[in-house]
Amino acid sequence: MNTKHGLKRNLKKLDTLALSFGAMVGWSWVALATDIIGRGGSLGGIIGTVIVGIIILAIGLIYAELASAMPDVGGEHVYSHRALGGTGAFICTWSIVFVYIAVCAFEAVALPSVLTGLFPDLGNVSLWSVKGSNVYLELALIGAGTSIIITLVNIRGIKLAAIIQTVVVGVILLAGIMLVVGISSSGQIANMEPMYVGGIGGMLAAMALVPFMMTGFDVIPQAAEEIDLPPRKIGILLVTSIVFAVSWYIMIELAVASLLTDEGRKSADIGTIAAAEAAFGEKGKILLLIAGLAGILTSWNSFLIGGSRAIFAMAEDGMLPAFLAKVHPKYKTPSNAIWFIGILSALAPLLGRTSLVWFVDAGSFSLMIAYFLVVISFIVLRKREPEMNRPFRAPGGLLIGGFGVLASLGMASLYLPGMPAALVWPQEWIMVLAWFVLGALSYWFVYLPYKKQKGL
Repeated sequence: MNTKHGLKRNLKKLDTLALSFGAMVGWSWVALATDIIGRGGSLGGIIGTVIVGIIILAIGLIYAELASAMPDVGGEHVYSHRALGGTGAFICTWSIVFVYIAVCAFEAVALPSVLTGLFPDLGNVSLWSVKGSNVYLELALIGAGTSIIITLVNIRGIKLAAIIQTVVVGVILLAGIMLVVGISSSGQIANMEPMYVGGIGGMLAAMALVPFMMTGFDVIPQAAEEIDLPPRKIGILLVTSIVFAVSWYIMIELAVASLLTDEGRKSADIGTIAAAEAAFGEKGKILLLIAGLAGILTSWNSFLIGGSRAIFAMAEDGMLPAFLAKVHPKYKTPSNAIWFIGILSALAPLLGRTSLVWFVDAGSFSLMIAYFLVVISFIVLRKREPEMNRPFRAPGGLLIGGFGVLASLGMASLYLPGMPAALVWPQEWIMVLAWFVLGALSYWFVYLPYKKQKGL
């Protein structure tokens, strides 16, 4: 069955949950756990994750209400447009699109890194160096080639992508079970020292890494029009996926902290993999690498779905060039929007492994802008349209909205100059500024003429 925008409504409950959870547990659960512990200490890092998890859950409850009330393609774009008008919707959606592209680019760079753990002989032909990180021809081709393959899979239909997503999420869960067993059999509280690093500043620095890891639940609102479920269940699944992901990250950090000593964490190339090896030897390392590879594919797939739907929604409303609103005549997917993200992701491996943290920080800052505008939209619609049908209602109403405003602003401030996780100049700031300059050009040369033509 086609939707009002010509898309297919064929995602079921398991598809939807796997889409969201898989987006939230990409490669970052493997790559960033040691960094979080290193910045804030074992307990400080876990507490920081819990705090951010509570913030994300509050924002997720707001998303759940909005998604159930307006289950249309585009998610944030739909809510902010209804509440804040075209300009507010443009800023909100353009911000979230940057996050989705940053995640896809992150995974395109991370994938070859994982494969070098499984196949050490990869990476012999050096092209150049970026901030001390060599870029190898074979690894760049692997990242770019995989990007094209995932792009083609998504063009063929969201159902095919969702089936692959569900299977691969199962592999990730197996690795999680392995680490839980490892904690119970080999974990030691003494290994968790130091519990805190850098006091409050260290905890804040650790917290700054967490939003990027937990973004992904918003893929459900982006694809809501393609979900074949009652609107209330869409909201419930969104919240459920957040609870699962927060629990997952706490468990992973606990495993790394208890299975490795402080020295072991600092000397490990990737702490999560070293923790699996410490508990189960070479077999544990290989399973963890395979699960990490699975996480890359699930997150990459989810964010390609979410980002392409956001771009499609903007193009449908005349905010981006019209060719980005094209629906594939056979597969009923936003094919040009998918290609747009796929091509950008294919170029990312040319920046090398150092760029991973750039995508994390720059994407997290942009994410907070989008969350702030979504929460404002929630508050505006609660006041302006109290009778709107809301199959799922966020508990606390305006109170949770106020908390969301303060929390998103507080998290965004962590990336400003002088703060513990300030964006790095020039790389991270150039990424953010270049993206919003590109958006300003589209607003000026595409959207304003469109508004004039339509008499808006």
